[in-house]
Amino acid sequence: MSWLELLNNLESGAVRAATQDESGQWHANVEVKQGILEAFKNGTNTEFPGGFVDKHNLAPQGFAADAGVRMVPGGSSVRRGAHVAKGTIIMPPAYVNIGAYIDEGTMVDSHALVGSCAQVGKNVHLSAAVQLGGVLEPIGASPVVVEDDAFIGAGCVIVEGVVVKKGAVLAPGVRLSATIPVYDCVNERQLDRGEPIPEYAIVIPGSRPASNAWAREQGLSMSCALIVKYRDEQSDASLLLEEVLR
Repeated sequence: MSWLELLNNLESGAVRAATQDESGQWHANVEVKQGILEAFKNGTNTEFPGGFVDKHNLAPQGFAADAGVRMVPGGSSVRRGAHVAKGTIIMPPAYVNIGAYIDEGTMVDSHALVGSCAQVGKNVHLSAAVQLGGVLEPIGASPVVVEDDAFIGAGCVIVEGVVVKKGAVLAPGVRLSATIPVYDCVNERQLDRGEPIPEYAIVIPGSRPASNAWAREQGLSMSCALIVKYRDEQSDASLLLEEVLR
């Protein structure tokens, strides 16, 4: 399909930048990412009302009331080629980049970023200043995924294709990347590199001794993430998180 058809299909949700297979694994849709890059190549810088400049074919979206999206005034923007489903609330200022997918009933709070091609499920809460990293290149790299019913606390940063599974809860300030280790204190194991945050896990920021002998002598530490509890399907995410953090 042409890049124009692709952008329209991304916005409608007919195609996505990543898909989930029968085993639950997420995979980048290489053809979609190639099409997005083609749209960039075919765009020319244009002045838009409000004093900003972007590619002429990637202007921010507007939403009619019957779309069921509530984008509160105050500086938020949803770029062309992003899907925002019915029931989504976007608080200002927030930014949703090209190729992103936000499913029904999700809250995108102030200062949150949903990066290019990031995938967000149903009834997710992205608290203030949450950053979901974007990825267009390399085209085979999987994007950040936050599955249904997850609760992402204020100031969390999730990058480098990390997957947060259904119902997981991240306490404020958790940092997740391909190189930050995650320790499951309930099952007494370290997650494998690239392993998703498990369903219904409650994750808090942690630290571990630095690996270098000199750094250890100085009392230095490095960041990690700790799974300290698991919730069940009926548990209230915010109440459980408050209990854990007390």
